[in-house]
Amino acid sequence: MTGRPYVLRDRVAVVTGAARGIGAAVAGHLARRGAKVALLGLEADLLARVTGSLSADAHHWKVDVTDDDAMARVAAEVRDRFGPPSVVVANAGLAEGGPFVGSDPATWRRVVEVNLVGSAVTARTFLPDLLDTHGYYLQIASLASIGAAPMMSAYCASKAGVESFAHSLRAEVAPRGVAVGIAYLNWIDTDMIRDADEHAVLRELRAHMPRPARKVYPAADVAARLATCVERRSAALYVPAWLRGVQVVRAGLPGLVSLWSRHTVLGTEFSATGLLGAGGRAEGAGGV
Repeated sequence: MTGRPYVLRDRVAVVTGAARGIGAAVAGHLARRGAKVALLGLEADLLARVTGSLSADAHHWKVDVTDDDAMARVAAEVRDRFGPPSVVVANAGLAEGGPFVGSDPATWRRVVEVNLVGSAVTARTFLPDLLDTHGYYLQIASLASIGAAPMMSAYCASKAGVESFAHSLRAEVAPRGVAVGIAYLNWIDTDMIRDADEHAVLRELRAHMPRPARKVYPAADVAARLATCVERRSAALYVPAWLRGVQVVRAGLPGLVSLWSRHTVLGTEFSATGLLGAGGRAEGAGGV
């Protein structure tokens, strides 16, 4: 790509969950490709640190992606500072692990609210700008969007929901010049995954997955592929690439997972993890 101008140069990009992990790494790659970047999240100090490290014009806003009014105010400030966004990366996300029976309702609900409702709020907030700019909305999804795993009911439900939401949104806005992409990511080396490995339930879950599905991928490498996905306005990105093949057999996955779980995870008692990644403290980024 050296020797040609990036298509993102001087465009305005919004990244949620940008304080750390995939969000921070994506913001960095978009900035290096010439975009003006608005970083959204809940950890003001980390957001400021990431913003200060970027080579392009960038600014950060502390905001909860589930708060409609606060997001609307931020969108107006982004527009005043940079102009209307033409790229939105809906990355903010949380996770938890543990049996659904006995799970904490507030924790379960918060995962769904941030991952699913927060993505919808993000899209609703910035869609008028994307319609004006004929822009691109990238939804960060997961292997969990394709095949649900035991002990991660809130995360799997929310990621399946964002996949369906993105498909529905794509069909609505494509005739008006807005492209919608979905990024299916497996285990990425973020705070969320490092926190997950500290808990027996998710350590056991990952240990019993097929070998290719256990691999953890560097956040910087994944973020570079996400930035290229944005440049190309891609409909889908799979990291690792073999996840694309899982789409073909997804109808049979529930039965296989149920059979597998009878001999592994569900035969043992585990305790809940609580909110994982930065989400245990504020707001996470990254996915499974």
